[in-house]
Amino acid sequence: MHTDMERQLQGYGLTTAQILYRLPDHPKILQTYVWQDYDLAPDFPEMRGFLKFWQEKLDGPLHSVSYVHRKLISATEWRALKGEFILH
Repeated sequence: MHTDMERQLQGYGLTTAQILYRLPDHPKILQTYVWQDYDLAPDFPEMRGFLKFWQEKLDGPLHSVSYVHRKLISATEWRALKGEFILH
């Protein structure tokens, strides 16, 4: 199991997807679902896996998916430091 920090250091960024889908019993009505996880751009294997699961296992057909992706740690923001500060 990877911690969030380890995944970010491996290049993962936070991906948020807004999924619009049709209700199975009322296909003219759209419902929204928000999915969020760490993922790798530009292929987005985690999001693609989730959408594949949705299409195979869930009844509500997808209408549209819009997403945003942001790396929380970039190469210019991360650097290893040696030393420590002790207060009091």
